[in-house]
Amino acid sequence: MNRERILGIDPGLRTTGFGVIERQGRTLRYVASGCIKSNADDALPARLATLFAGVSEVIATYQPVQTAVEIVFVNVNPQSTLLLGQARGAAISALVHGGLPVAEYTALQVKQAVVGHGKADKEQVQAMVVRLLNLPGVPGADAADALACAICHAHAGEGLGLIGHKVAGTPGGKLKQAGYRIRGGRLIG
Repeated sequence: MNRERILGIDPGLRTTGFGVIERQGRTLRYVASGCIKSNADDALPARLATLFAGVSEVIATYQPVQTAVEIVFVNVNPQSTLLLGQARGAAISALVHGGLPVAEYTALQVKQAVVGHGKADKEQVQAMVVRLLNLPGVPGADAADALACAICHAHAGEGLGLIGHKVAGTPGGKLKQAGYRIRGGRLIG
């Protein structure tokens, strides 16, 4: 059975979390995780360049074949949302520049895939990441969110992850293509 390396990204301007896992069949194995930090004293273009270079270095080091990025929603502060979107763009640009496919998941989808419900808090996500990957300790919040995003993508072929994973030119996305439907809030094969 082939092993597949998946890189998850939790974008942020100050701190971008990354998590790398391997999937072999239904087995997930932790590879690496951490954070890419930009200097708050630097101008925005320099901070974005730091994030781009950091994600590019993670790609070169761990050689993933799949990537998953958390989708950012509008916050209360529009300026913060704009900055976060630019950080996300720098991360996605590095992934695309590295020749990798990019899947996108909402925080709700990631939490549902990892914890079982979309209203989970950060501590619950961290605890489930530890359990699912059999980690000896608890990763930081940004790294745990990135690992959770990678786990969500790893399960994309097994039900829940398919919901957010669209295939271009296919109405209904991958679910319809795979012969699944949603009826009454339930996934039907």
